[in-house]
Amino acid sequence: MTDSSLASTRPVSLRSPGRWLALGWADLRRNPVPGLVHGLLLTAFGWLLLWAARDQFWLLAGAFSGFLIVAPILATGLYQVSRQRSAGLGEVVELWRSGDGRLVKFGLLLGLAGTGWVLTSAGLITLWSPVPILKPVDFLRHVVLVREIGLFEVWLLLGALLAAPVFASTVVALPMLVDTRVSVMEAVTESWRAVASHPGPMALWAVVIALLVGLGMLTALLGLIVLIPLLAHASWHAYRDLTAHRMGR
Repeated sequence: MTDSSLASTRPVSLRSPGRWLALGWADLRRNPVPGLVHGLLLTAFGWLLLWAARDQFWLLAGAFSGFLIVAPILATGLYQVSRQRSAGLGEVVELWRSGDGRLVKFGLLLGLAGTGWVLTSAGLITLWSPVPILKPVDFLRHVVLVREIGLFEVWLLLGALLAAPVFASTVVALPMLVDTRVSVMEAVTESWRAVASHPGPMALWAVVIALLVGLGMLTALLGLIVLIPLLAHASWHAYRDLTAHRMGR
């Protein structure tokens, strides 16, 4: 029995995302070092991407799309911290040194999903934009800040439609791969089952995650130092509530 088993699970409702965030915040306050190290490293990587692709719109869009999609796999060590409350950086490093092929496979699949979105996004903007979009400022001026409703809204809708299956495939699967020895396919199937069983709370949880990540990015990425571990810890508690019945908790 892991330390986290001492925390009771509850039925999933529209109030659950708030509870998950509260439990995630408690985990972060109880054991802040692993989470803040993750947040600092991922934020520093985001700054590096900004610097490397600052004048190249498609490279910047591709780098950040891939970053946001793959970031959850990079934070899986924090599930171990929530799972074992006394776990530190040593246990996190040990998880990654184990060379779990399931996590590697899942990371590659998420990378492919990110690449697919970048290519789809590039095709949409190239075909619909009245002027060439070469730099980030071009995207802001000719897509985001135009008065007419059209391309930007379609771009956002398409992104949401493509992000939805990624969310449904990962929200339970990633912590389950850390917690159990199931296969990637079994974990993804369980993740989709959980989302289908609780569509309202899971849609709200997806919106909360998107808003918090957006808030973190608006703070020159500084907010991600705290928000990344907070969301990782909260995702662990979401997984526990979503699978409590099937896992016999």
